[in-house]
Amino acid sequence: MRWRTDIILARDYDFGERGDVDMFPEHFLWGGAVSANQCEGAFDEEGKGISIQDVLPKGLKGGMTEEPVKENLKLKGIDFYHRYKEDLKMMAEMGFKVFRTSIAWSRIFPRGDEEKPNQKGIEFYHNLFAECRKYGIEPLVTLSHYETPLYLAEKYDGWRSRKMIDFYKKLVTVLFTRYKGLVKYWLTFNEINMILHLPFMGAGLVFEEGENETLSKYLAAHHELIASAEATRIAHEIDPENKIGCMLAAGMTYPYTCSPEDVWKSMQKDRENYFFIDVQARGEYPAYAKKFFEREKIELDITEKDRNVLRENTVDFISFSYYSSRCTSADNTIEKTDGNVFATVKNPYLKASEWGWQIDPLGLRCTLNALYDRYQKPLFIVENGLGSSDEPDENGYVEDDYRIEYLREHIKAMKAAVEEDGVELLGYTSWGCIDLVSASTGEMKKRYGFIYVDKDDEGNGTLKRTPKKSFYWYKKVIESKGEIL
Repeated sequence: MRWRTDIILARDYDFGERGDVDMFPEHFLWGGAVSANQCEGAFDEEGKGISIQDVLPKGLKGGMTEEPVKENLKLKGIDFYHRYKEDLKMMAEMGFKVFRTSIAWSRIFPRGDEEKPNQKGIEFYHNLFAECRKYGIEPLVTLSHYETPLYLAEKYDGWRSRKMIDFYKKLVTVLFTRYKGLVKYWLTFNEINMILHLPFMGAGLVFEEGENETLSKYLAAHHELIASAEATRIAHEIDPENKIGCMLAAGMTYPYTCSPEDVWKSMQKDRENYFFIDVQARGEYPAYAKKFFEREKIELDITEKDRNVLRENTVDFISFSYYSSRCTSADNTIEKTDGNVFATVKNPYLKASEWGWQIDPLGLRCTLNALYDRYQKPLFIVENGLGSSDEPDENGYVEDDYRIEYLREHIKAMKAAVEEDGVELLGYTSWGCIDLVSASTGEMKKRYGFIYVDKDDEGNGTLKRTPKKSFYWYKKVIESKGEIL
């Protein structure tokens, strides 16, 4: 059954009285976001090595294969590798000020441990970023977006190994050096908190029978946190103009009831995600994490050098994805529903998408305020969007009013956080600004874009690009600086 526009919101949200408030920032970065593994394709062209994504044909909810198989739609993606000029031209037509993408690590270092980078990979991203600049679009580049080279996962046990820090440092040094002046905004790890929920995708971890999985996850997390701090240091040394951000999968966790047990459970769930950002933004492990390690008998071999690197190289800004809020209860019998990786107690006050993701625009305002109150650093919304099974007409045009409504209400909430609450927000990049392969399910059916791409779940189609109704709507939003919604 199609998800209808009239059930997006459970109620009309009150975003407060306008009064005398600051206007939306003139320099605000409007744009969209993709990842290399979901759109580029060309998985084995011009020296690229195999990444962990190349052996995950069904996305995060399916198992891995021994080698790439044709059923994996990401191997060809939407052919962004060969069509990026066409795609960026369309994004420029919408008025994009920023375009978020990622570096396919195995396109730069095919195995991950080579001494010298693959020049063809270097050239591709140089040309991509130069094309962005041609249109006045600021590239926002994720250094690691679930794209660890498969060789590093197999040979070195992924981010369990401290050696991964050196491989990552080599990667980022090359990138910061080669793209100095082309790229200013960088993110170190996509949704770093996903290590706890998607250990293979987030850290290249494959567990053996009887292994202490919790220990391995937090060991990998520690190594990624050190690598992130080292990247921040290197970026600032190479170019003081660089701005480095962390990135988490965010969303408020509501208690199901006002029971103190439910409130405490929600606080614990939030801390589970804030843990990573606490370290990246504040420069040290929080007290609650240290106590957790004690209880779980987790010893991470944190050196004095580690502590210094973390303390001296905190991030410049905090970015996050937001798709929905979460809800939790101490009562394990309460009905649950799907979310972005996170299974959550079904919130009776919210409706959901056809994929079961609960829709909560006000939750975005809550999340923005919670993050800004906690860290007092500039924020950046780098993923927000609606996955839907669009139905194009004979010309490929999609009347996606449901997507427009979803984005409209979330942008209203974002504006309220900025104009009425005083949150410092750098920009907004809608997720999947062009249709791409879903990370969660590995399918094309689940679409997010302003641009329809003619490709189905069997890999058939012309790959023709066609603007949707939301394309023209978002163009007006950007032109009006968010005033026309």
